[in-house]
Amino acid sequence: MWNIANVTSTSVTIEIENEACHFVDQDYSLSINGEAKASPKTNIFTIYNLTPATEYHISLSANGKEVADTVATLSDTAILNVKDFGAVGDGVTMDTAAIQAAIMAAPKGSRVVIPAGTYKILPLFLKSHMTLELLEGATLLAHTDRKDYPILPGKMILEDGSIAYLASWEGDMADCYASIITGIGVRDVRIIGQGTIDGNGQNADWWVDCKVKRGAWRPRSLYLVDCEDVVVEGITIKNSPSWTVHPVRSTKLRFINLTLNNPKDSPNTDGIDPESCNGVEIIGVKFSLGDDCIAIKSGKISVPVDMRRPSENIIIRNCLMEYGHGGVVLGSEMSGGIKHVYVERCFFRNTDRGLRIKTRRGRGNTAVIDEIYIKNIKMDGVLTPFTLNCFYFCDPDGKTEYVWSKDKLPVDERTPYIGTLNFENIYCENSEVCAGFIYGLPEQTIKELNFKNVFIEFKEDATPDYPEMLSFQEKIVKSGFIIRNVDKIRLHDVVVKNHIGETLNLDQVTDYLVE
Repeated sequence: MWNIANVTSTSVTIEIENEACHFVDQDYSLSINGEAKASPKTNIFTIYNLTPATEYHISLSANGKEVADTVATLSDTAILNVKDFGAVGDGVTMDTAAIQAAIMAAPKGSRVVIPAGTYKILPLFLKSHMTLELLEGATLLAHTDRKDYPILPGKMILEDGSIAYLASWEGDMADCYASIITGIGVRDVRIIGQGTIDGNGQNADWWVDCKVKRGAWRPRSLYLVDCEDVVVEGITIKNSPSWTVHPVRSTKLRFINLTLNNPKDSPNTDGIDPESCNGVEIIGVKFSLGDDCIAIKSGKISVPVDMRRPSENIIIRNCLMEYGHGGVVLGSEMSGGIKHVYVERCFFRNTDRGLRIKTRRGRGNTAVIDEIYIKNIKMDGVLTPFTLNCFYFCDPDGKTEYVWSKDKLPVDERTPYIGTLNFENIYCENSEVCAGFIYGLPEQTIKELNFKNVFIEFKEDATPDYPEMLSFQEKIVKSGFIIRNVDKIRLHDVVVKNHIGETLNLDQVTDYLVE
């Protein structure tokens, strides 16, 4: 019925095992050491305010069936309260130095605690082997004046002449302001609690002329580069200056039961963007923001070939995506490749697109997307549930003929590749624009698409809109599947209801089977 998803010194996160998407499928009763607790409403939930190094008897029951287990919380070598280091937490005093001092003083295996209060800060830097805990009512409030932010150079030249990747902006090595929470090469780190990181973007100028570099590119709320074994659990992050959570070239990352809230009109405030990362788990995260909810990336062709790394072995489960441009997105920066992605039991609500792949000529022949598995997904109010766009018009040259041309161009070192994608058990209601918009390159066709047990129904009063971002595309409404330049398609038990015109509009599809 359930399993332990994560344990810290003060919390336990539980995942209910069922077939439901994000929300529980029935009423559950929860008790801790025999004491009844509030019933969980979602499949992933966290029990807070526990005592370190203590055993807890946890019981979860439904329909007369009970499953119980004993869980021991972890221990801390020390507990450091930031107020003991001079932090005030009044929302006016600059508390950066005090909190940073507590972090730097923390012994291996210790926990730095931020109690209730509002702590005005500039970027904080993590160190290895520690836990940073934001208690309920604690807010880290970002300072709004960019001239006070340190800048991370895009790259550093080491003594042996090699390049160290330090900062990234939309797939390029580029100078960026340090992020509100920044981790560089750290290991064994936990960021936990019921508190909030507030990027304060609405009160700064980060969202003004957002595509113009002023001093450096915009900071993220949480940025991790070359990190390993990092867990982020429970906290809320909101009003991010740009992408909310951005790990780069990092491994063994877990993002659990987070809440990410940015205004719907805030520019480029993606939720979680793993870039060239290996071994990422995103479970029970709630997204509502101004761009893609999860966007898996791996850099642009400007990154030297020997430094390109794929994003791979990524698990996304039991998440709620709302008001984003896309629910789960691959690309468009994907020059290192993306493979072995597993998405399951997620609920997409009122996003522009559901499962979205975006790329273009110029990403490079190392830009390989392959072995993608997506199943047990529910969508409601998603305008276009499935899109795969190989003509995405991003970047300064995005609207040039090289990118938009539908002619068969030569396959060279700039040409991306899309292999096999699998979609199974997906239910979509109240869609509006297109069931699926899939447009491969004529010179490098999409290799294989498999759809099994897919249901899509359009709302009666649907509004025309663009199914994807590519040149010369007109608005459409209640269209079936539009599929271009694909080698092989298998559609088993695929139903489209209340649409206009044909269910399948195929062009340059070599081998397709409808069952």
